[in-house]
Amino acid sequence: LILILVGSVFLAMQVFPDLAARFDLARHWPLFFVGLGGLFLLGSLVGDRGMAVPGSVLAGLGGLFYYQNTTGDWGSWAYAWALIPGFVGVGTFLMHFLQGHLRRAVKEGGGLIFTSFVLFMVFGAFFGEWVSLRLAGPLLLIGLGVWLLLKMVVGGSRPGRGADKL
Repeated sequence: LILILVGSVFLAMQVFPDLAARFDLARHWPLFFVGLGGLFLLGSLVGDRGMAVPGSVLAGLGGLFYYQNTTGDWGSWAYAWALIPGFVGVGTFLMHFLQGHLRRAVKEGGGLIFTSFVLFMVFGAFFGEWVSLRLAGPLLLIGLGVWLLLKMVVGGSRPGRGADKL
């Protein structure tokens, strides 16, 4: 079904050249990844919950490609690669959440998202132009606080309990 849809779009652009010029495929091609990811995410809502993982990866990569293609900031790959585990984490979170396993969603998906966030901030602070070292520290502390709060709320633990396990 997806192949038919994508093929139909390409055929329409060949038959109607004005459509191709209006869409500006050279600039907006990453939106195909976003759309394909959206179809996978839709499939995870109505069918196999596991489709949330490839759907979030495709949509996330599409968004990243779109940013890089429209800004020309391809050098952001020096730190943007760290977002990919986060895309997997979002998909894992959605998959377990849709299956009714909130605790597992936070533990597995949230762990990947948090790790990805930390890696992105650290590498972005060193290689990125927009993330400075003076912003990275406070943002990492905020991220750690949110992560610990989520673990406490979902995990049912209280501050001070299990501190010896850290």
